Amino acid sequence: MKIRKEFLPFSRPSIGRDEINKVTACLKSGWITTGAHCKEFEDNFCGLTGARQAISVSSATAGMHITLSALNIVPQDEIITPSMTFASTVNMIALRGAKPVFADIDYGTLNINSDLIEEKITKNTRAIIPVHFAGAPADMDKINHLARQYNLIVIEDAAHAVGTYYKGIHAGGFGYPAIFSFHPIKNITTGEGGMITLNDAVLEKKLRLLRFHGIERDAWKRYGKSGNPSYDIAEPGYKYNMPDILASLGLAQLERWQELNLRRARLAQLYLAGLKDISGIDLPEIPEYDHIHAWHLFIIKILALNREEFMNKLSDYNIGYGLHFPPAHTLSYVKEKYAAGAGSLSKTEQAADKIISLPLFPDMKDNDVQYVCSAIKEIIKHG
Repeated sequence: MKIRKEFLPFSRPSIGRDEINKVTACLKSGWITTGAHCKEFEDNFCGLTGARQAISVSSATAGMHITLSALNIVPQDEIITPSMTFASTVNMIALRGAKPVFADIDYGTLNINSDLIEEKITKNTRAIIPVHFAGAPADMDKINHLARQYNLIVIEDAAHAVGTYYKGIHAGGFGYPAIFSFHPIKNITTGEGGMITLNDAVLEKKLRLLRFHGIERDAWKRYGKSGNPSYDIAEPGYKYNMPDILASLGLAQLERWQELNLRRARLAQLYLAGLKDISGIDLPEIPEYDHIHAWHLFIIKILALNREEFMNKLSDYNIGYGLHFPPAHTLSYVKEKYAAGAGSLSKTEQAADKIISLPLFPDMKDNDVQYVCSAIKEIIKHG
């Protein structure tokens, strides 16, 4: 097999002429911080998800921070979430002084096993944060039922879930807060940024105050036409607003989300077909319930050889890769502070040292996938 000369990255954003034109128009407008483009982006995102409100933020992490703050998550509160997730979620729980309680996952999908959540519920449980992992939805019927039964909050970690549907409902459309990411590797990007969706006007007001210093009116309303530059602060907030220059990129990307996701799905199917007969790896499984997979990531599990060795050999073939994620319960501060209550996470640990994310982005060519599949066959064959 001939090794390609050009490096195939793990991910690369798909930026076209419309994106460039919208960003350029924003720059030329003279208004590049939070303003009309953010409002339009929020409104359009409500149209996608079915949520009544949407709040643009500087990152999904910022969105999780102010959501936990606005919901008054406090020390002694327990939040149930999978350990197989990015550290950001657990960091935000810890920084509120609350306790992350980890539920195990389904080995095939890497999603939280909803049948194992109830046993984690105690008198201190305040919320469940399911992750729609890699673009496949968590089992929201079971999670929502538990939330109603035990009077718990649900916060969807929808960082991977632009274009993810569960039984006809888009992520973020269940009535609970949901938090999306627009990092450059995500299905749509604003460079950096995120979005909170919700169906709660009172909570929305709290979130908007926390997003921008505690000031009720952002710069657009204070310095725009007929604006009033005075302000008051009843409660201190953060600086987590999204600028218009990023929202303008998001608007163009949002217009293309179906095109971009269809391409991701096509590439994922090529991977599934090209790797199905290779022993020594486990392919991603998809949930049995009705859903639409956004294919944010394509994750395989390496069984035939050590993952570190496998990654080195991918590099030899000029192929990039990702690792999503080191389980949160294995992180040093989590082990030191919360290990006593971790319990059994056998499926998480079974997957932890085997998972690797293969290149997947809309501008990949079909023959890029074929090249990766051929390289994996050779690596496995020669050990």
